[in-house]
Amino acid sequence: MKAKNCLIFGGSGQIGRNLIRKLTKNNYKVTVVTRNIHQKSYIIKTQANVGYIDITEANIFDEKKIREVFKKADICINLIGILFEQKKGNTFKNIHTIFPSILAKLCKEYNLKHFIHISALGVNEATDSYYAQSKLDGENKVLKNFSLSTILRPSIVYSVDDNFTTSFMTLLNRLPFFPLFYNGKTRFAPIHCSDLTDIILHVISNNDNYKIIECVGPEIISYKEIIKKLLKLIGKKRLLIPMPLLAAELSASIFEILPKPLLTKDQLRLLKYDNILSGKYKSNFDIGIPSLKKFDEEVKKYSFMWRDGGQFSTEKYLYKQDKEDKIKKV
Repeated sequence: MKAKNCLIFGGSGQIGRNLIRKLTKNNYKVTVVTRNIHQKSYIIKTQANVGYIDITEANIFDEKKIREVFKKADICINLIGILFEQKKGNTFKNIHTIFPSILAKLCKEYNLKHFIHISALGVNEATDSYYAQSKLDGENKVLKNFSLSTILRPSIVYSVDDNFTTSFMTLLNRLPFFPLFYNGKTRFAPIHCSDLTDIILHVISNNDNYKIIECVGPEIISYKEIIKKLLKLIGKKRLLIPMPLLAAELSASIFEILPKPLLTKDQLRLLKYDNILSGKYKSNFDIGIPSLKKFDEEVKKYSFMWRDGGQFSTEKYLYKQDKEDKIKKV
């Protein structure tokens, strides 16, 4: 049987790399579109055997160039997203709304079998967030432009290659205290990157026609609990300080000036809303692909990089933590 061709946008990120490995192992051929082949190709090429992966350099808004890669594609997967706006056209509207809309139109024009678009959990509720609204607008345009589309809405996606747990552990390692926004009560259902790519593979392989699937991990964890878990894993004790909203907004206004801000006002608004299943759509559990990887167990595998002594601290550190836990219970 002829191998299907998967066209991937955003293949060099944590989800993209994991997905490329999974698809090619299951006899799918992959074409990855990247804006800078010199910076990204060495990462992408190592994810699959020769003959299973092609790399094309193109500006994602160069419709004439990307039309060429659609001619031999069977399935299109869009993984591109941003957490904050930048210059040179990297706005929420351009990346989350206009670009997916263009891809959906091209999928229809070239008669592709499926379009998988990665959005985000909770975009319906966060009505005052530009990020969330641009994601929701993008979803609506995708479904309008190409009926054979599936929208995946994951909660926080984590792994050793993420910008979530790794950034938090770096900050917790350096700062003497850590702020809790909204008293740290916001709830999340973190999903491991590998579990999310299992869902994508399942949807493609079974040609599922679900319009929207919410993707979550096996646990619901509050923001404060996540910070506490990370502190325990890296063997640090920090003062957790509930930050008043006014002070948080002022801090976010200052951070926004930085090239890679630690926090933006829009991200602060997002933290008002829980990032868990809404109950309005099918979830990965409903379609038979439950997430099994637990947050503590997976982060423990790479948290040693932020502990004193690194990987050589593992046994001594774990013994100490277990002993402290037992004492607290008594």
